[in-house]
Amino acid sequence: MTEGGDWLTGRRVTLNDVAEHAHVSRALVSIVVRDAPGASPATRERVLAAARELGYRPDIRARSLAGQTSRLIGVMFGVGFGTFQFDLLEGLYAAAETHGHNLILTPVTRGRDERRAAESLHDFRFDALIMLGPHTEKPLLTGKVPIAVVGWHVDDPAVDVVRTSDEHGMAQAVNYLVGLGHRRIAHIDGGSSVIAAARREGYAKAMQAHALASHIRVIPGGQSQLEGQRAVRALLSEGNLPTALLAYNDDTAVAAMGLLAQYDIEVPGQLSIVGWDDGEAAALSPVGLTTVAQDPREMARLAVERIVARIEGRRIDGHEIVLEPQLKVRASTLERSRT
Repeated sequence: MTEGGDWLTGRRVTLNDVAEHAHVSRALVSIVVRDAPGASPATRERVLAAARELGYRPDIRARSLAGQTSRLIGVMFGVGFGTFQFDLLEGLYAAAETHGHNLILTPVTRGRDERRAAESLHDFRFDALIMLGPHTEKPLLTGKVPIAVVGWHVDDPAVDVVRTSDEHGMAQAVNYLVGLGHRRIAHIDGGSSVIAAARREGYAKAMQAHALASHIRVIPGGQSQLEGQRAVRALLSEGNLPTALLAYNDDTAVAAMGLLAQYDIEVPGQLSIVGWDDGEAAALSPVGLTTVAQDPREMARLAVERIVARIEGRRIDGHEIVLEPQLKVRASTLERSRT
């Protein structure tokens, strides 16, 4: 029977089944699956092997009712769930498994706000919450369960933060473009989110540092490819194209590149483009996309480590981890003197 076979056949594999298969007592199996002391390494491995073979899964609700921790971490994510967020989610699953925890997902959509998303988790008696969205300055469940947000700053010391420096990432991108001879550098922003605001501010600050305040130009955008296309259409309708475009993320950058191609505007020949994330969207770009790279697996690993430490009551110094981004230069940017 493969893992998960109990629900495929309609019969749940029990502790008794695992005990019989491993030739040990039910009590010993219980010790192993709870990761409690009392079993030798050899016995522990034999029991875990038997559990894998039979497809045993713990009854999470029964465990919660018994007053034990569920070993479940809630993950809330918002609308605009792009390719980078999928990379984050994959990293969260891998990191949670390493720590013996499982994830339960809950989305926030236009018709399902943060409160309703949080309420859906209560049936599972989750131990903590990791938020990939919505990007809010005050998470609803602050103070009720351990919370870690991934991607943006929250002032409250009760909320752990793992993020990449938006200010430094924007500074790297603008510095690089200015070094290529660009002055008319525009920014497609990410909408009304906290992260979008931080990147807008970082872009403006970097432009001002180069005495280019008069060239600051923000085109309202969003997080999706559709919103990237709309932003470029608005830019084209205004005329007076910039020489370089700094997008909120790779999804909007790739969408911008595709629409510009429809209008026979060459990238990077006529317009250089920089994205943000260095995720799957960048890899699929028709022209190698210069982008501000984040490390989603490292961000996920750190978020899970921090939240597990909170669950276990360990002491933690500081509530925010800020990672440095890295500019990845590819073919979508060109020296201004050659355009």
